[in-house]
Amino acid sequence: MCGLVAIHSSGRPLDDRLGVLDVMLSRIAHRGPDGEGKVHIPNQVLLGHRRLAIIDLDHGAQPMCSRDNRYSLVFNGEIYNYLELRQTLIQNGQHFETFSDTEVLLKLLIQEGTQAISRLNGMFAFIFHDRDANYWIAARDPFGIKPLYYTHGGDELLFASEIKALLAHPAIKAKRDETALHQYLALQFCLDERTLFSGINKVNPGFYFTGHGSVIEKKICYWDTNYQIDHYHTEDYFVDRVRTTLDDSIRLQLRSDVPLGGYLSGGLDSSLVCTLAAQHLGIPLSMFHGRFAEGPEYDESAYAKVVVENAKGVYYEVVPTAQDFVDSLPGLIYALDEPLAGPGLFPQFAVSKLASQHVKVVLGGQGGDEIFGGYARYLVGYLEQALKGAIFETGEEGKHLVTLESIIPQLSLLKQYRPLLSQFWSKGLFEDMDARYFHLIDRSPGLHTVLHPEAWSGFDKENLFADFQKVFNHPDTQSYINKMTHFDQKTLLPALLQIEDRVSMAVSLESRVPLLDTRIVDLVTTMPPPLKFQGGRSKHILKKAVRSIVPPVILARKDKMGFPVPLGEWLRQGPVRDFVGDVLLGRASRERCIYQPEALEAMFTDQGVGGRRLWGALCLELWHKNFIDG
Repeated sequence: MCGLVAIHSSGRPLDDRLGVLDVMLSRIAHRGPDGEGKVHIPNQVLLGHRRLAIIDLDHGAQPMCSRDNRYSLVFNGEIYNYLELRQTLIQNGQHFETFSDTEVLLKLLIQEGTQAISRLNGMFAFIFHDRDANYWIAARDPFGIKPLYYTHGGDELLFASEIKALLAHPAIKAKRDETALHQYLALQFCLDERTLFSGINKVNPGFYFTGHGSVIEKKICYWDTNYQIDHYHTEDYFVDRVRTTLDDSIRLQLRSDVPLGGYLSGGLDSSLVCTLAAQHLGIPLSMFHGRFAEGPEYDESAYAKVVVENAKGVYYEVVPTAQDFVDSLPGLIYALDEPLAGPGLFPQFAVSKLASQHVKVVLGGQGGDEIFGGYARYLVGYLEQALKGAIFETGEEGKHLVTLESIIPQLSLLKQYRPLLSQFWSKGLFEDMDARYFHLIDRSPGLHTVLHPEAWSGFDKENLFADFQKVFNHPDTQSYINKMTHFDQKTLLPALLQIEDRVSMAVSLESRVPLLDTRIVDLVTTMPPPLKFQGGRSKHILKKAVRSIVPPVILARKDKMGFPVPLGEWLRQGPVRDFVGDVLLGRASRERCIYQPEALEAMFTDQGVGGRRLWGALCLELWHKNFIDG
């Protein structure tokens, strides 16, 4: 796990950028405290790298170059199947000087070019350069586990692992993208390549770019979800395949030359990852948990301890406080580059900080909800579909995936979602699937009452919905569950993975996510949809696959918590109230012309900081202070 920077030129000398490269690398030093390296190819490229040593600690330094210095590589991530690829390359006559996955990737790219990318099982972002042609390849892993951003600075093309490194270049100025702002206000993430910074884009997950010098010539999607349904195999077959593929993914991701552990929330996904990892290691696995002392609704430690005992692990716990929140949040927004998601990033950071004191690699359960259908809103969507089908005797999916009769036993899961249900059914009942799911995730209703007229005047709801439809309406599937999970895999999941990457990298910790293996996703997306969401049962296939592994009390849980933070309680008095008041009600926030000043006061006094709208406003203001105000 590392950080990279590249400055590409089409003939312009880059000698005067050597100092700039140093500053850019200093901005991402936290990603790689174990070493720094640079390569200068005159009139072509500057490559910089910060290393967090995980594999072949002594010989994996980067940038890594071929013996003849024709080819260079900077790489962030891990190639989990590097040993298998290495053996194949040896059989083809290649010789190796290290045992690092970096050298395997370098030689594979030299031998196969872009065709090599589809053979990689891992998380990665890399820049590969050929000096003979001033040709390069830039690639990002299928799910966006590892970040990669790009922009043009004058006649130079820049890549970096984090936006803050790009902003260190003298030609790049931090400016807000207004379209991206509207996407953030409505969805709390940006769609497609956009970031909140005008002119700075992200390489989308599952894409590689190629070009010469400072020119991007091709953007190629090398991996996407596959919805060609396998109607031949039975449920038992899929259950067995899910179990064995999960097991193999975790086996591969335990490859490390440094100590590793596991994030453990007490939910299904992290529990199965920690349990399987412990089984493979054969030694006690360190497991890291976070809770809050403000009440049982913020404490899942009893479930986590059951898993630790079952897996014979070693339990570590952190209890973050209100003062920790105040001390951490401004730095966390800086670490993120952009404000994203909800307040759960704070306890994630606290647990990462705890883990970094004991291990250098940690495994987590990120991705399980988006792959296997674990969010409550999927059940809400299908409850409406079941009602629609029963009343009008229609079936938009060809046949009813979930009937009203079959879904009734699952409805008790929605007890804690009464506000969501009230809002969802307040208008638009029985519209098309895309409109209904957009309504489930859209946070813009009522925005006109809180936004400054200047900000609201540019808000285009129709364009926002059209951008949403481009992702949601996948042409290869009519299944509602497939469309919902596909949208979340392409949008929400990368945003969550950005948090996963930044909160771990902020403390120089490598975070791995074994559920995000293309073999697992390809298996799940080709299942007949009724097997995935049978009777409205979330994670139906996953639960069957791991029923002999995970303790029954975990499988039976109905109280999905998602690492809630007691911000409402903290807002009543004390350091959090003072901090939020200073940030949101200060002159800079009031003069930002995004929110109406009276609306900010109303959020602060009436809604509570746990409210999504107030959280969004707080993080947006901190982002402006960190990046836009200088």
